[in-house]
Amino acid sequence: MDEYNWPTRRPDPPGQSPEEVWTATLAALPLGASIAGEVIGRQPFGVFIRVDGVPNAIVLAEITAMPEGMELPVLGARIRGEVIDHLEYNHQLRGRLH
Repeated sequence: MDEYNWPTRRPDPPGQSPEEVWTATLAALPLGASIAGEVIGRQPFGVFIRVDGVPNAIVLAEITAMPEGMELPVLGARIRGEVIDHLEYNHQLRGRLH
């Protein structure tokens, strides 16, 4: 397996548009919300996290939003953090790791 990989995109739930899924994600994960989840993708710039309890929510935590000295988490690692941004243009959440 390569050191870096992209997360597998999950299809939108049947009967729900991407906009409906995004609206539900925003309601479940407002700015400052605590998150916990599994690293499902890893790139030199950060990790992608599948958030526990919020289907279809994936958070990108860039290395600039990790504690100083923290190693880039490995694929499958369980991590915690918080939501720091909502990016409407690509329906993406950004996070900071703890």
